[in-house]
Amino acid sequence: MDNSEFIVQKRRGLIVWVYSLKQLKNLKRHGLIHYVSRKLKYVVLYVNEDDVDEIENKLAALHFVRRVERSYRPDIEMNFADRIGTKAAYQVKDEEELDVVEANTKIRLAETV
Repeated sequence: MDNSEFIVQKRRGLIVWVYSLKQLKNLKRHGLIHYVSRKLKYVVLYVNEDDVDEIENKLAALHFVRRVERSYRPDIEMNFADRIGTKAAYQVKDEEELDVVEANTKIRLAETV
């Protein structure tokens, strides 16, 4: 066995909207297919972070691809440790108090209309 260290590859999800799902085999060579929606006709494809721009352009050039979107999940800060369990988590910042104005309204029954 090789005792080399395991290195986690940075990955990015691409959402590929297609006209037809018949060409799924063609998409397999660009990355790992994670999910296929047959009803909405899109494919979630994971590729290496280094190759995202190149693969996105290649996919957009294919005739059966409607459009390609990037997943922004790796860009979102997912560390909520400083917010959970503190009073700051329950406080709403910069919210103005709303003044409730009661209007005089008459309620009419359908019989008296």
